Amino acid sequence: AFYLMYRIIAHELASVGIDSNCAPLIDVASAETHPFLRNRCYGDTPGQVAAIGRAVSDALLAGGVLPVMKHMPGHGRATLDSHHNLPRVDARRIDLEAVDFAPFRSLRDLPMGMTAHLVYDALADTPATLSPEVMRLIREDIGFDNLVMTDDISMKALQMTPAESTRAALAAGCDVALFCNGSLDERRAVAAAAGEMTPAAQTRALRAMDARQSPDDVDIDALSAQLETLLGGTLHG
Repeated sequence: AFYLMYRIIAHELASVGIDSNCAPLIDVASAETHPFLRNRCYGDTPGQVAAIGRAVSDALLAGGVLPVMKHMPGHGRATLDSHHNLPRVDARRIDLEAVDFAPFRSLRDLPMGMTAHLVYDALADTPATLSPEVMRLIREDIGFDNLVMTDDISMKALQMTPAESTRAALAAGCDVALFCNGSLDERRAVAAAAGEMTPAAQTRALRAMDARQSPDDVDIDALSAQLETLLGGTLHG
């Protein structure tokens, strides 16, 4: 069902010229996961989440749309909404490795990934997006050497101006900053703070673009009917 759903989504995006989607969300849900995230999680075990994340990614790629896995290295334990507050996770690193990081390690071949705005007490004192220690973990432990973008730097969790967050995130090792909400003056300040992409970031960006595929030839109406059948006739209401 997830493959069908995201193949249809890819078709809809591609039809209006959009060639990337910030999915799959491969954070592992837990009892304490904040509702803002929990209703978007694919499951509560690393294996289930990774399998669905792979299906979502394959469907997007088949439709000519690049996937962005998020939120690295795992947002599922957050009890606060990072749009408004800074979550802190006090789990032991051994538990993070076994659960939270596992889906990202399984899907580390994907072309792009997005960071998490939360603090892992076992890793660093700063939010993952702004943390050189967490970025090294993403690169070396998880093994992800493709393009890393920040989550939206206008979110309140970072507790900085967007320009300050941009500088800190890029200095920590992110390749690009994602700024979704702000005034024109803020956008100009972010652009100035970002400057030119580093050679490594440019290489990763080009590698991501090379991963784009021409959409496969499918009957979208047939896929929609198949999905509606799987969902028990609930696709349209």
